[in-house]
Amino acid sequence: MFVLLMASQNRPTDWLLLGAVLLVAAALMLTQNQPLVRTVRAQAMSWTAQVEGTFAWMGRYLRVLERNNELRRENIQLSSQVARTRAVRQRNEELRRLLNLTDTSDAALRPARIVTKDIFQKDNVLVLNVGAADGVEKGMPVVHERGIVGTVVMTNEHYARVMPFLNTDFRVPGTVLPLRAEGIVRWDGEHLDRLQLDHVVETEPVEVGQQVVTSGHSGIFPPGRRIGTVDSVTAPAGRSELAIFLRPAVSLYEISHAVVILQEPTSEQRTLESPPAR
Repeated sequence: MFVLLMASQNRPTDWLLLGAVLLVAAALMLTQNQPLVRTVRAQAMSWTAQVEGTFAWMGRYLRVLERNNELRRENIQLSSQVARTRAVRQRNEELRRLLNLTDTSDAALRPARIVTKDIFQKDNVLVLNVGAADGVEKGMPVVHERGIVGTVVMTNEHYARVMPFLNTDFRVPGTVLPLRAEGIVRWDGEHLDRLQLDHVVETEPVEVGQQVVTSGHSGIFPPGRRIGTVDSVTAPAGRSELAIFLRPAVSLYEISHAVVILQEPTSEQRTLESPPAR
C-alpha cells in the first residue's frame, strides 16, 4: 500500500479510494471488537454525565439565587409591615394616654397632632394642627402625658407655632422633688438630651434621680407637670449655686401628638405682671 500511495500521490481518485478503505476498516473494527465498542460507549457516557452534571449544578445554583431574591423581597415587605404596625401601635398608645390625660385634667385641653418638627438648631420650633379656630392662643402651654413640651408663640386659623423646651429662649420655673428647691430650667443650645436647672443654692441636697416639675410660678404651666430627672449635680468652685443637669421627661423625637392647655393668664394677673406705666 505504501508503494501505491507513493505512486499515486498526485491522483485525487486514489485519495478517495484510500479514504473509503479506511472507513470500511474502521467500521469493521468497531463492529467486530465489542469490548472496544463498550469502552468507547462507556467513556462517552462518562463525559456526557459530567457535562449534564455541570449544567444541572448551574441550574440548581440559579434556582437558589432566584429563591434567595424572593425571600429577600418577602423579608423586606414583612419588615416594612412590622415597622408600620409598630408605629401605628405606638401612636395609638400615645393617643390613648393623651385621652386619659384629657379625662383626668380639670383644665380644658385640646389634643393636637405635630405636623412639623424643626429641632436641629438653637431656635427649634414645632407646628400643631390646631389654631385660633380651636381656641388656641399665644402663650398657652403645650404638654404631653410624660411632661411639658413647650409654649404657643404664634397662631393662625388652623395651626399653632410652638417654642419647645429645646429652644435657647425657653424658660420655665422648676421645683426639685421632694426638696421643693426651686430654680429656672433652660436649654444650653448644645445637647438635645440635656437641660439645665439654674439658681439652686449649693446648700440644697439635690441628688441624681430626683424629679423636677413645674412650680406654677410662671403663670403659663400649671404646677406639677414633669420637666425632667436630675442627671448630674456638681458644686463648681467659687460659686454659690449648684450645676444641675436634667434628662428631659419628653423626647421630642418620639412624640407625634401633644395637648394644648386652653388657659391663659387672667386680666388681673396680666395687670400685676406688666411693668408700671411711667
